Amino acid sequence: MLNILLVAVIVVTFVWYFYFKTKQFRTPLPIRKKWLGAKASVCLGAFLLFFGINFLIVYQSSITYVVAGLFILLGAYFTYHNVKVAKHYGQFVKEELSINQ
Repeated sequence: MLNILLVAVIVVTFVWYFYFKTKQFRTPLPIRKKWLGAKASVCLGAFLLFFGINFLIVYQSSITYVVAGLFILLGAYFTYHNVKVAKHYGQFVKEELSINQ
């Protein structure tokens, strides 16, 4: 049951990653582009995090612990760092939009 839930979360975060990346490429505004890139990186970090957790649950060996630990650490770092970046750029998105209209 937990495996099915994690696979669903993995698929959703991967879809959100492509959604935000597509929006990033389509927008002409530079700050909004950075904001959307940070949001896409949050989704990519969450994808790595949940993939590592799922990998740890499904396969159990010493090599799996090392690889899954690496995925979990990288995913947690990417998620944490890019949440801070997205909050930073999120403050300026409305201002940039009002200036460029």
